[in-house]
Amino acid sequence: MIHIILHFLLPVAVAVVFYRKQWKKVSLVFCATMLVDVDHLIAEPVYDAFRCSINYHPLHSYWAIAVYCILLLPKKSRIVAIGLLTHMLLDWQDCYYKLSVF
Repeated sequence: MIHIILHFLLPVAVAVVFYRKQWKKVSLVFCATMLVDVDHLIAEPVYDAFRCSINYHPLHSYWAIAVYCILLLPKKSRIVAIGLLTHMLLDWQDCYYKLSVF
């Protein structure tokens, strides 16, 4: 549950800190990048509490993450890229936590 809450609190915090003048708009874009989780729908089972998303789902693959890093370069796609990479960072952190606990 904390993981899901962080997927919305951290992007808003990043927007407030780094995009203070337009934090509401940037927060919405960051939260919209959570739609990257649509690739979970093709997994069997759709939700597995002990599965690591990173490099399991297509939009969470290392190749996709490399594309998200490239999207940091053009100014027009930078906010979307930051949202996607923040999402991947949180998912990676969740994988790390699961491995260290179990």
